[in-house]
Amino acid sequence: MSDAEKWQPYRHPQPPEAAAELVVPDVVPKDERVWVPVEPNVWFRPLLLCVSRGYWCNLLRVRRAGVLSRHRHPQPVHGYVLKGEWRYLEHDWVAREGSYVYETAGETHTLVVDPHVEEMVTLFQVNGAMIYVDPDGKVMGYDDVFTRLAKCRAHYEAVGLGGGFVEQFIR
Repeated sequence: MSDAEKWQPYRHPQPPEAAAELVVPDVVPKDERVWVPVEPNVWFRPLLLCVSRGYWCNLLRVRRAGVLSRHRHPQPVHGYVLKGEWRYLEHDWVAREGSYVYETAGETHTLVVDPHVEEMVTLFQVNGAMIYVDPDGKVMGYDDVFTRLAKCRAHYEAVGLGGGFVEQFIR
């Protein structure tokens, strides 16, 4: 293959069934309304809500110390810490800025942000669901891509972006 051919785009149409690519230019948004509140001083910013495969990608932002949630994952989760740090009560490691975390299917853990952390921002890809449990494993609730989608739609409607604003993140 010649150098000229290497620089040629693919010449054929993409599969008609393929979903459109998604490019989010401002991952950390300038408009605070894009952050969806979870609880006081805790928000998520959707990047991808994959309803066809049952997973979502988002930024989680926390601006307070404390226990966020105890939850179980039936499928793996990937995380990359962009700012600050966090840990799980059940483990002896701390996920600091620049850390990658792989959470195995079946893991139950309690996410904590310690008092010295002013702000934590982590990119998470959550497959399946987050099942919220008490210390003995009794199910208290859950989140999946559809509950996250509903939270986004309601929030964006309430803050004036319109419920349709979330459509750009759905695949």
